[in-house]
Amino acid sequence: KEDASVLEAARGAGIYIPNLCADPDLEPYGACRLCLVEIEGVEGLPTSCTMPVAEGMVVRTDTARVNEIRRQVLELLLSDHPSDCLLCAKNQRCELQKVVAYLGVNQPRYKKLEREPLVDGSNPFFSRDSEKCILCGKCVRVCKEIQGLGALEIAHDGRFSKVTTAGEDLPMVESKCESCGQCVAKCPTGALLPK
Repeated sequence: KEDASVLEAARGAGIYIPNLCADPDLEPYGACRLCLVEIEGVEGLPTSCTMPVAEGMVVRTDTARVNEIRRQVLELLLSDHPSDCLLCAKNQRCELQKVVAYLGVNQPRYKKLEREPLVDGSNPFFSRDSEKCILCGKCVRVCKEIQGLGALEIAHDGRFSKVTTAGEDLPMVESKCESCGQCVAKCPTGALLPK
């Protein structure tokens, strides 16, 4: 389609490009950096979810260079993610696991980050576990773009970034969250789970 992204065109052609933040219902975001591709005549490695297709475009989705950078990005994500997948309620249904398997990342090179985890079980319908959040932004985006509420936001920068309730980091039950469950449905990991 004329207005499609490279990622959408690849999906339509049955070509898998790993990604964690892309969603057909949401605006392109490019946060996870896993959908990088090589495009002839384009400098660097653009994100396929934000790059529009063009007539005659030559795209390489599975090269040694692209996959090495994807592995590095994935290893950085894993350095800030718990490694107890077998105990996670999202085990075998986790998008992060799918990408790890596809890229063959068995032993991350980077030291685990030490952060204080936040588990918020105040909402009667779902729980939030910040330790499992990969900052894909899907929960924030669906709450704002689809629900029009904006109950969640990404606060701070760099390694201090985290998803919080809008304005202040209040428990979910004290925020303007309406418990619609859209954030839970979009979460690719076990960061948001139904009770």
